[in-house]
Amino acid sequence: MPPELAEAARVLFGDRLDLAAAYAEVLATDGVVRGLIGPREAPRIWDRHLLNCAAVAERIPPDASVLDVGSGAGLPGLVLAIARPDLTVTLVEPLARRTSFLVEVVEELGLAKTVRVFRGRAEEAATGSTGVGPFSADVVTARAVAPLDRLAAWCLPLTVRGGRLVAMKGMSAAEEIAEHAEAVAKLGGGEPSVQLCGVGVIEPPATVVEIVRERVVNQPRVKSAAKRSRGGRRRGR
Repeated sequence: MPPELAEAARVLFGDRLDLAAAYAEVLATDGVVRGLIGPREAPRIWDRHLLNCAAVAERIPPDASVLDVGSGAGLPGLVLAIARPDLTVTLVEPLARRTSFLVEVVEELGLAKTVRVFRGRAEEAATGSTGVGPFSADVVTARAVAPLDRLAAWCLPLTVRGGRLVAMKGMSAAEEIAEHAEAVAKLGGGEPSVQLCGVGVIEPPATVVEIVRERVVNQPRVKSAAKRSRGGRRRGR
């Protein structure tokens, strides 16, 4: 970890900083070898990935259930599970090589009691069309997955009524809201808002777009997909 980031890391991860460091090591080694993290990203694991994702934890209420859509290498879902042991987190990822990595990391870090891995698309998680699920959560997260209209279509059906989509976005967040607010409303979402996370802790702060699911809108059911293997086990609730 770069020395200048040590204080921010202590603030965001607290007594689980060692666990975050273990995850950072896996990302910078096995994650690069397996193509989940680009080689040029390895030196920036902390500032570009872990701290940004951990800062989003401030937008999640205590003891919440979280679904992370398009989790990839576990960003931000696995980072949130490390920073916030009170959360129960489901990592939703359709690609087998990524879910295999996630399952291994969850076991290696000792997070199996609070984290599960679902192999499938968001639509499949919402409808249970793969024979597992359906799933829903208080908060649904996503990072660099899709434009806001498509993201809302995938994520709001996974969000309980009154729950929130928390989407990590860049500097174009306000422009995306202006372009897609009408589509979000048709999907049952409230007015999107931009929130800055980690102000005074990381620079620049992490930018997220939040959308509350105000209404349940009926959407076409996803056709049953061919059976596929899934990483991880579905824990009983």
